[in-house]
Amino acid sequence: MQFPLDKHVVDAICYRFGLRNFHELGNASIRQLVGVVKHIEQSTGVEFVNMAIGEPGLPADMIGIEAEHQALLNGCASHYPNILGIPEVKKWGSEFVRAFINLQRPAECILPTVGSMQAAFALNMMLTQLQPGKDTILFMDPCFPVQKMQCRVIGTRIEAFDIADFRGEKLHDELERHLKSGRIAGILYSNPNNPTWSCLTDDELRTIGELATQYDAIVLEDLAYLNMDFRDPNRGNPYTAPYQPSVGHYTHNCIQLISCSKIFSYAGQRAAFVAIDPELGKRVYPALGERLNNNGELLHSFSYSFLYVLSSGVCHSVQYGMAAMLKAACEGKLRYVETTREYARRAKRIKEIMTRNGFHIVYDTDADGQPVGDGFFFTFGYKDWTGEKMVNKLIYYGISAISLASTGAQREGMRGCVSCIREDQYEELDRRLALFNRDYFDK
Repeated sequence: MQFPLDKHVVDAICYRFGLRNFHELGNASIRQLVGVVKHIEQSTGVEFVNMAIGEPGLPADMIGIEAEHQALLNGCASHYPNILGIPEVKKWGSEFVRAFINLQRPAECILPTVGSMQAAFALNMMLTQLQPGKDTILFMDPCFPVQKMQCRVIGTRIEAFDIADFRGEKLHDELERHLKSGRIAGILYSNPNNPTWSCLTDDELRTIGELATQYDAIVLEDLAYLNMDFRDPNRGNPYTAPYQPSVGHYTHNCIQLISCSKIFSYAGQRAAFVAIDPELGKRVYPALGERLNNNGELLHSFSYSFLYVLSSGVCHSVQYGMAAMLKAACEGKLRYVETTREYARRAKRIKEIMTRNGFHIVYDTDADGQPVGDGFFFTFGYKDWTGEKMVNKLIYYGISAISLASTGAQREGMRGCVSCIREDQYEELDRRLALFNRDYFDK
């Protein structure tokens, strides 16, 4: 296939997806971009090297599938699920948090959600209703773009800063600058970070926790990639250090969001849970109680109001599947870190191809100055181009990824996901990038 692709074909497809022309691709949502790519593939016969969507590229574990199957055979489909979660999910969710994060979260503080997407949506709504005047969610950028979109849909005020510019001791003053206003209800970040794959240190987590307590903000800790800092070969053994680092060791004002999508490759079933600090769960917020006509307790309100109206509970069979996988992980029978380490291998190989063809890694170092680890995501740039320009140009070479600008990043470039790259695509990626670099090296 000859590259670049035909401009008229690409423009027509972009227009079909609500984009006036290909120039708007850089600002398209992930799902829009994926849809455009799919239609270009159908129209041209060219298979893309797709690095836009963070879909697991590994098979789901049969432990969950078999447990779901058995639950359906046992008749669970005819019953509404308990909004609080089946006992097995609550028990093994609690054990999982203890086994892999070393936090104590009793079963009553474990609540299943329809993916972490639902959890973040519901929590962003709730946090800004807890106390009068606290109406803002603070994002430690770069971030998963959809979480900001959720706030915009709800009408929640947003503040943000790029964590890469405030690592180590710098974090305290920047975080406090935002918290001093008194408007911050919640602080949201992912660790490891989507998209940079940088990891917060224990000192940084302590800073976040202590300031969250001081200024009474609640930390939403998105652990979608739990224990996927693959630089430490000893990670992933239940009830054994090193554990997943967590702000939960430094404040009671925190909620962990734990998804099965990536760690267990169970994205299609939308299986996740939140782990609420028990002190926070029991806390009573009078303003919330008045609004919801209840006692104002956080755990009760979140369960029976916010989660209930959004879904009426997590699919019954999914809960059984999730419980089985959590149990197997705690017992050392499901070695999810060993399995997902495949992403590090893919990332290392793709980064080598990228840098050989004129690209560079944008967020390349962690807080200690050491190289960012290899994992599910990476960031890349080309010369001094904007991320939007890169999206618009690379699509003509059958390569897709999203602009870093959509993640709140202050640096220009793109986010690449390695999960869906097949073994037979590395050589083709190398060839297309070489053609791209040939065409634009001197421009």
